[in-house]
Amino acid sequence: MTDIRRLTPHEVDAVSALARVVWQATYPALITQAQIDSMLADRYAAPQIHAQLDDPRHAWWGAHAGAALAGFAHATLDGADISLGGADAKLDKLYVHPDRQRCGIGGALLTAAADWARAQHAYRLWLQVNRGNTPAIAVYQKHGFHIIESRVFDLGNGFVMDDHVMEKSL
Repeated sequence: MTDIRRLTPHEVDAVSALARVVWQATYPALITQAQIDSMLADRYAAPQIHAQLDDPRHAWWGAHAGAALAGFAHATLDGADISLGGADAKLDKLYVHPDRQRCGIGGALLTAAADWARAQHAYRLWLQVNRGNTPAIAVYQKHGFHIIESRVFDLGNGFVMDDHVMEKSL
């Protein structure tokens, strides 16, 4: 049984460790090891995650299977002032341990993110996914997302993200 709940500060190191496991299993065929290391250091720095846990425009969830963290997700509000009903939400991160994939954890995390976005009055949930990550693209499509554009995003230092942008109306 998997328990989806909001992430707590004491779980930040577990998120960073799980991110490394998932990224090493997923991305070496898609991007360089140097880019993997750079993105992990940037996106999973403990001070950044702690700041996001304290920011109401961000939400983090952990998927717990027993005592272990089996997956996690992060969403953030962007766009116009949410009080005017013009915001949307970005699913910024969703990762499940390779040994726990295809067990419904990703879908449960997607549901948590969509429910949170609706409660924030967002009108859509969008994400970026590497064009070569066909298993993830299939999962997102299964859960109602569709590709709205494909772009190369320049990250600097010679790194790029070659992504599909996908969205789901809420």
